Amino acid sequence: MFNRFFAGALLLSASLVVYADDIQDAHKLFKQGQHSQALDKVNGVLAGKPKDAQARFLKGLILTEQGKPAEAIKAFSALTEDYPELPEPYNNLAVLYASQGQYDKAKLALEMAIRTHPSYATAHENLGDIYAKMASQAYDRALQLDRSNTATQTKLAMIQDLFAGGTRGKAAPARNNPVLSKAEAPALSKAEVTAPANVAANPPVKPEPIAPAATKPAPAEKNTPPASNNSGDVLKTVNAWAAAWSAKDVKKYLSFYAADFKMPGGQSRAAWEAARHERISKPKFIRVGISGATVNFSDSNHAAVKFRQSYRASHLKSSDSKTLLMVKSGGNWLIQEEHTK
Repeated sequence: MFNRFFAGALLLSASLVVYADDIQDAHKLFKQGQHSQALDKVNGVLAGKPKDAQARFLKGLILTEQGKPAEAIKAFSALTEDYPELPEPYNNLAVLYASQGQYDKAKLALEMAIRTHPSYATAHENLGDIYAKMASQAYDRALQLDRSNTATQTKLAMIQDLFAGGTRGKAAPARNNPVLSKAEAPALSKAEVTAPANVAANPPVKPEPIAPAATKPAPAEKNTPPASNNSGDVLKTVNAWAAAWSAKDVKKYLSFYAADFKMPGGQSRAAWEAARHERISKPKFIRVGISGATVNFSDSNHAAVKFRQSYRASHLKSSDSKTLLMVKSGGNWLIQEEHTK
């Protein structure tokens, strides 16, 4: 899982305008597999802007693809030191550590990514994979000591089943993965290839706020908390919606849509639900990840959630910007409109 990259938009801050063309050219070359040429472009940018976070991040990705994990780890580690508020370098460090079998280090890196950005779905998913890997090793050791332990055999089989469907063929090269005698070694699911956005050329004096927050509180009402206090509830709903989608639980997935949900293309609710049921049920597996989520309230019962959505299935992989317009109904947040760019 972990060695799979997904594409995203390369956002540039105003301070990096002069170098925008070179960065974009380098990113295109990287996506085309022309790693040496991409590295030359990046080094050219860094010669003039040695603290440029986007160029340094891209250099780490290029070094990874060139089979230079030690240099890539050094590049991402330096980024975490200069920009400790960014979660992406921590996540990609975990990718590299996991490919080397250093699961304790991968776990620590992912915990740091989540600490800086609690709604970073990719890091949460990858951390779950690390826990599963470490559990499979522990169960395997237990079976080596007691082969008759049927409970441990069952637990180990559950982990095998967990990774057999959606991750087979997606692990890192075999030479980088330690072999387990009982369970397939799951690799981590995603490494970010989107450079951190809106980062100044020099390290900030203090980290920017990392937790998603509402930018416009709801009008004050008697005995009603400010809308910003509810951003966590909104994000919890969005993450649960993505989890139901990933689990292919169509009934639960559809329950997150409001009765007055605006149907795409003007189709009927029945036709839309039938189409969603077919599209969710058909793939052998689905993985939906959410990153960079922000919440904006228009009032205490209406919110807009913007985020980057990564979608992986047995037949398709995509990454898009998405906006969900949410409404609070009966104490629950539901999706009223859905827009994808």
